[in-house]
Amino acid sequence: MEMLISLSPIILMFVIFYFLLIRPQQKRQKQVRQMQSDLQKGQSVITIGGFHGVVHAIDESTVVIQAGDGTKLTYDRSAIREVKQ
Repeated sequence: MEMLISLSPIILMFVIFYFLLIRPQQKRQKQVRQMQSDLQKGQSVITIGGFHGVVHAIDESTVVIQAGDGTKLTYDRSAIREVKQ
C-alpha cells in the first residue's frame, strides 16, 4: 500500500502529460492526415516550405502544384501544410 502511495505522484504526472501533451498532438496529426487525404484539384495550398500554389494534379502519394506564373512543381502529399480557403 505504501508503495502505491509513493508512486502516485509519478502516475499522476504521466496522466497529466497524456491529456496535456500527447492526446492533443495525436488529434492534430489526425487532422493533418485527413486534410492531406482530402486534397482536390483546384484547391489553394501552402507547403511546409512556404510555397503557395494551386493543386494541378493529384496522385496517390504526390501532388503537382502550379504557381502563379504557370510553373508546376511536384511535392509529396505530406509536404502540404494547409489548404487556404
